[in-house]
Amino acid sequence: MAGGKRASLGAKSLEDAVAEVGRKLDLTVRRQVRVGRRIWGAERRIDIVLSDRVTRKSIGLECKAQSAKGTAEEKIPATIADIGSWPIQGLVVFEGEGFSENMKSYLYSTGKAVELSDLEGWLRLYFGLEDD
Repeated sequence: MAGGKRASLGAKSLEDAVAEVGRKLDLTVRRQVRVGRRIWGAERRIDIVLSDRVTRKSIGLECKAQSAKGTAEEKIPATIADIGSWPIQGLVVFEGEGFSENMKSYLYSTGKAVELSDLEGWLRLYFGLEDD
């Protein structure tokens, strides 16, 4: 149980960091946005949705943190597949030493994932924002 609590706190911290990047870029930040149901009926939520106030362009961000080897990376392929059913573009933002090199390679290969350290640059390109 303690390991699950630690992973949850890591995910919350990552969500906070992602939201802060969005605010820094003057984007609208919404958290835990409900977006229908999964095939088995469970409610689907997107961790963070960022939107440009002028263009109204949006992107959903799923936050995956893992500070030590564990189960977060086992859920990544399902998360990537789930993003395909969203009504907006989506991306996995990941962070932590617990992701194996194989999983990082998989994430990069999907074109649907970015490390937290690269997020600001990625968002600037996506939303067409100027560099600082």
